Amino acid sequence: MNTGTCKSCGKPILWIRTRTGRSMPCDTKPVNYRIKPGGDTKLVTPAGDVISCEAVKDPAEAQGWGYVPHWSTCDAPDKFKRRTRP
Repeated sequence: MNTGTCKSCGKPILWIRTRTGRSMPCDTKPVNYRIKPGGDTKLVTPAGDVISCEAVKDPAEAQGWGYVPHWSTCDAPDKFKRRTRP
């Protein structure tokens, strides 16, 4: 994982390479999770898996930890959207 700064909002980010080989900008604070297929929360694990889950506060209830994709918390998320070609 590499660290950096978001060019849109200036917050620190982690770059995590996903299993598909793409780099995902993520918030730097780890989040405890419990796997929940179809869950509302998406996290990226340190191994690069993007999972559906629910966040849990109690580490004893957690099945692991991951990072929130930064585009979901960025102050300027529209800058992350890819433009379609005409």
